[in-house]
Amino acid sequence: MGVLVGATALVLAVTGTASAHPAHHTAPDRQVLPARDGWAAYGTGTTGGAAADPAHVYTVTTWEQFKAALADGGSAPKIVRVKGTIDADGPGCDAFAVPGYDFAAYLKTYDPAVWGRARTLDAEPDDSPEGLRRASAARQDAFIKAAVPANTTIVGIGRDAGFKGASLQIKGVDNVIVRNLTFESPLDCFPQWDPTDTADGNWNSEYDSAVVHGSTHVWIDHDTFTDGDHPDSTLPSYYGRIHQQHDGELDVVKGSDYVTASWNVFEDHDKTILIGNSDSAATAAVDRGHLKVTFHHNLFRNLVERAPRVRFGQVDSYNNHFVAGDGYSYTYGIGMESQLVAEHNAFTLPDGVRAGAVLKKWKDAPVTAADNYVNGRPVDLLAVHNAEVPGETLRADAGWTPELRTRVDRPQAVPGIVGRHAGAGRLH
Repeated sequence: MGVLVGATALVLAVTGTASAHPAHHTAPDRQVLPARDGWAAYGTGTTGGAAADPAHVYTVTTWEQFKAALADGGSAPKIVRVKGTIDADGPGCDAFAVPGYDFAAYLKTYDPAVWGRARTLDAEPDDSPEGLRRASAARQDAFIKAAVPANTTIVGIGRDAGFKGASLQIKGVDNVIVRNLTFESPLDCFPQWDPTDTADGNWNSEYDSAVVHGSTHVWIDHDTFTDGDHPDSTLPSYYGRIHQQHDGELDVVKGSDYVTASWNVFEDHDKTILIGNSDSAATAAVDRGHLKVTFHHNLFRNLVERAPRVRFGQVDSYNNHFVAGDGYSYTYGIGMESQLVAEHNAFTLPDGVRAGAVLKKWKDAPVTAADNYVNGRPVDLLAVHNAEVPGETLRADAGWTPELRTRVDRPQAVPGIVGRHAGAGRLH
């Protein structure tokens, strides 16, 4: 390949394990998902690139090397070892802008006082400020997205491995592992103004740190997802609305199935995780019966909403610690035909935030919520929600019982356990 560094580094024998914790004698890049460890263990299980031969093990230190490693060898098992922090922002926003694009002209043209709030910008021609924005956005899109093939393990080496501004696209593939990486959320250089989004309009952005799109058997483990140096509080406002440059941290959409997210940190973000991205009939036809996802032993800290927001899928969320901060809206979004089981979790809520806010009803769907603790005390989340938000009553009993779990810790112990072991840089 030429651009790849140490392509045969740390090539070890393939040794899977069925225990709750991968065997210590197996290097992290060869570890497979333990048996029964969430939905990603269903059926064939998730082994990623554990069977990679020496020619398909890569150590990368730049964005170009990373994308080249992913593209090499098709769907043959491969291991991509990320060393250090890789900047996927490339040359920066100015370099992505096409000739003629001018943000000041964009603001002047689509000012609600001029354009109004009744029509979108979708019909704007290619040579308009919106058309030039679209063309600029397409250039950024092509640069910061990386397509992850089937049978791949992506693993950070050491404590400081990760990406700034990257968007991993796990799209239409099976059997992927992503571990021990810090993802600083990509910044959309060219958000679109939508005058019709709410009564006041909104800036809408693209690019999740990771997207699971029409894919199966995906294990996201010991990663950290954060806005890092660019939290929403640093973003400017135009037309009285925040110039939003962040999308999600992790989305699971378009009929994806059998996903486990374990021992991760999701922090300092607004719209965090989406399971199913639309209520539409077309989306329902794709998602119904799919979107089976497990979240366990994750730390959700200083988030506004969507941890996760769920449509359709059977989602098992247990042994997670949720720490609310400024701007907190809700944790679990209950959406169309969702079947959420939320058990044995711990919630730390500040003064002024009531436990009824943990659940948010978007559509009528049943929920199982048992053995959850709020600020160290047992709380029936469903009963409290229905008492505090009587206009959004939720039904009990998701209608299924999760069976793919390894160890289940007492919720009282979860904050300590998760605080010590979740996130990137803590994988042995």
